[in-house]
Amino acid sequence: MIKSYLDFEKPIEEVELQIEELKRLSDGKDINVSGEIKRLEKKVKDLRTDIFSKLTPWQTTLLARHPDRPYTLDYIGMMTDEFVELHGDRKFSDDKAIVGGLARIKNVPVVIIGHQKGRGTKERIKRNFGQPHPEGYRKALRLMELAEKFKRPVITLIDTPGAYPGVGAEERGQAEAIAVNLMQMSRLRVPIIAIVIGEGGSGGALALSVSDRLYMLEHSVYSVISPEGCAAILWKKSSNELVAEDFARAAEALKLTAQDLLRFKIIDEIIPEPIGGAHRDVEQTAKNISEKIIAALEELANKTPGKLVEDRYKKLRKIGSFTEEQKSIS
Repeated sequence: MIKSYLDFEKPIEEVELQIEELKRLSDGKDINVSGEIKRLEKKVKDLRTDIFSKLTPWQTTLLARHPDRPYTLDYIGMMTDEFVELHGDRKFSDDKAIVGGLARIKNVPVVIIGHQKGRGTKERIKRNFGQPHPEGYRKALRLMELAEKFKRPVITLIDTPGAYPGVGAEERGQAEAIAVNLMQMSRLRVPIIAIVIGEGGSGGALALSVSDRLYMLEHSVYSVISPEGCAAILWKKSSNELVAEDFARAAEALKLTAQDLLRFKIIDEIIPEPIGGAHRDVEQTAKNISEKIIAALEELANKTPGKLVEDRYKKLRKIGSFTEEQKSIS
């Protein structure tokens, strides 16, 4: 498998290529290069630790979009004991940008729903690059109502640049579909756990985010707009005029990292990733996610449906709260 490297990972790429070259040259030959390989592997480890300990918000955004990063179906395959995918919104069609169905995580029955970006050009087109149409959100809502009927918790995995803004999507009620999801999820009488696994963009992400517990993977992002969109608006430049520095400034201003959102109490906790990102050890990342899901479900198990809805309402009302101070006029 060919690895993909981001620009800030180039120092790591160079050393790993040296390791591969040494292995190739010594293969089948009486040359002992194990000492040199161990030295280079330690150098890679040290480089990776140093680089990933001081990522900028823009670098985190690029990492959240990494082409090798695992998607919803990857996690479902590793986290669930069984999974039966369900299709269609029973009104228009089956949106491939959202997947979901009945599953068991460590023998706990759940309904799991998530965005699916697709890997490779053909599948990405099929999945519309993870940008759902309104029928995708209506499919998700149908599955949530099914979960409520059979008293199964809902797990959502969020990874989308945003809802699809095309004419057809708008004609079929994109805004209405998202709004209905927000309203119905706030009233759902079963536990809801939402996890941002990659890119959480705008209303497209929010439509699966109303929950009792909201978590983010360490190198994921969650924001009202992308850094590119923000930069275009703030600095009134065309896409051809914008440069990486503009995106970096916008990403910094948006406060879109998991660390920022935990500080603002938008999310409940950060789920750690292996050094280098989730794609470096997908199994460990899936294990971290499933353990957090089970712990949260155990915590929510004793709440009555009414208490779940009440606490969810209070939790959402605290977001963006403010206080007023009276200033004396001299």
